[in-house]
Formats: sequence, structure tokens, C-alpha cells
Amino acid sequence: MRSKVAVLGAGAWGTAIAKAIAEKNHEVHIWCYEKEVADEINRQHTNGRFLPGVTLPADLKALTVLEEAADGRDYLILAVPSLFLLSTVKQIVTVKSIREGQTAIAVITKGFLETPNGPALILDTLEDYLPGFYRNSLVYIAGPSHAEEVARGKITGLISASRSRKNAIRFRYLLKSSRLFVFASVDVQGVQVAAAAKNVIAIAFGIMDAIKTGSGEEDMFGDNTESLLLAAGLNEILILGMAMGATHRETFSSISGVGDLDVTCRSVFGRNRRFGKEIVEKNILEPFKDIDDLLSRIEEIGYLPEGAAAAKCVKLLVEKLKLKMPVSTGIFQILNKEITPLEFLRNFLGNLR
Repeated sequence: MRSKVAVLGAGAWGTAIAKAIAEKNHEVHIWCYEKEVADEINRQHTNGRFLPGVTLPADLKALTVLEEAADGRDYLILAVPSLFLLSTVKQIVTVKSIREGQTAIAVITKGFLETPNGPALILDTLEDYLPGFYRNSLVYIAGPSHAEEVARGKITGLISASRSRKNAIRFRYLLKSSRLFVFASVDVQGVQVAAAAKNVIAIAFGIMDAIKTGSGEEDMFGDNTESLLLAAGLNEILILGMAMGATHRETFSSISGVGDLDVTCRSVFGRNRRFGKEIVEKNILEPFKDIDDLLSRIEEIGYLPEGAAAAKCVKLLVEKLKLKMPVSTGIFQILNKEITPLEFLRNFLGNLR
């Protein structure tokens, strides 16, 4: 059956998902913040700014009015960055089909949201703003899925997680194809934590990747050390996930845990890995006085490393929940100008002894 779908957010991931759904003959609208991006999608069927080199379906329609894009849809997928997600949702709560609970909603944004009570998981926060129909029915979609590869038809696996098994399966069938494998899960908390926290570990991975090419003391870091860091990072994600209400430890050994962490840390498409490398190789943090200054001027980086915002949230959660997460805490300290990348690696190895 042909469904009406809206994807809010025309970044690389939102565009790739919209393309995949439109190719299954669904009617897809994609909302673009930038008018020039919408014009290019409608006229040239490309998104050169966020997903270059990919031809989009001719019937994929781009809109710049948020409410128009969201109204009357059977399915709505939120793909805007975490820093702007809540403000976007606040603008669509009065849309008729959402106000009346007629539209099934999923989120593909990775990260935490800042609330008056501290950092929180995305679905928990959105439920406080959306109509009551959506409590325990929102869907979270994640997995090892770089947009550049999904858009080019590379075989990819995703997790569709919801407290509503019915809705998890609905989005599974909306997305799945011969190249896109989608698995349903009820561990909403675990999948969300894994998706958000892995970006912090990817920054650490990029830092080590840059430092290990050096000489002298840096010569002691290699591929073996990277795997040590990867394993330590996965353990921290598991610790945080269980503390925040994950229901299945195997979530973290699945594609939403170790799978997503591995591809984010190792792929050439990873923005957070790139950010970590550029902290060392380009001294990209030099213009910023601390992490708050960085986040308030994040557009100056030229791309959006979600792990920067997540690092601050994880640090606050570590303190609130009284956890020990030295890798994630160390990344916060680097971004807050408290320690250097090399000091971070020394501290990390020192904690293992």
C-alpha cells in the first residue's frame, strides 16, 4: 500500500532515508531548513550540500514550510540534529494529523536532549511535548548506517525500537528493502543510549588515529591500541545504557551497539572521527574557550559532530548517576580545554593498569 511519508530534516541521513522510502513508491515529502537545498532537490533531484554525488527520485518533494510538510502524513520521521530537535517538534504539535494522533512518528536523530532536569533521552523528552496518543508509541531507528552508503544502496542493517511492538514493526516494513535490513526491538532506552554515546567514543577514536601516526612517545599507539579503546568505549556505553533503563544487555552486542560503534569509529564518512582527528591535526578547538563556547558556535566547524553535544550530556549523566566512564569524561575535558589529547590517552591507559 502506498503511504504518505514526511521526513523532517534534509541533512545527509534524512535525505538518504527519504530516498530509500521514495524508491519503494511511497509519497515522500522532505522538509528543508535551507530554501536553496529545497530548490535543488525539486529542480535537479540532488542535495549537493549534504549528500553530494547522489541522484534522488524525481517524485521526492522538498518543502520549506514545516507544518505543510508534516500535515496529513501516515508516517513522520524526525531527522533534524539533536540541538534543534525539540524546537522543531514544538512547531508541529498543532498540526491536525499529529494533534489527533493519526501520524505514526519515528526519530532517526542520534543524541541526548537538554532539559530543565538535565540531559534526557530523545523519546522520553518528546513524549512530554507531543499529544498523549504518542506516549509509549514513538519509534527510534538506529544502527550502523552512514548516509553516504545507504543512499548508494550498500547493504545496511537498522534497528526499529519502540515500546509499541506494533509501531516498531510498522516502521520496519516501511523501511526494509533488499538492501536495507530492519529488525524490531523493544529496548528503546538501550538503543537510544548506544546511538548517542557512541559518537563520543568516535571522537576519542579519531584523536588516537591522528596521534598514532606520530613519533617518539606517540609511536606506542597502534591498531591494537585502537581496539583496546573501542572495547573500553563499548563497555562505557553498556554501563550508561543499563543505568538509564536498558532492558536487554544484548542490545549492546547487536548492530545498534557494537555495530554502530564500530562503523562510526572506523568509517571514512564518520564526522565524529573526523572531528577527533582535526582536534589533533588542525587544532580545530583553538578558537573556542570551552565546550559551551564550542557548542554555541558549532556552525564554525563547517560540519556537525553530534559527539560534541553528547560529550557534555554524558559528563552530566556520569555525575548524576555516579558512574565511572574515563573515556567519555576525557573527551569532555578535551573539549572543555582542561587536558590535551595526549594527556587524555595517557590517562586512559593509566586507568587500565
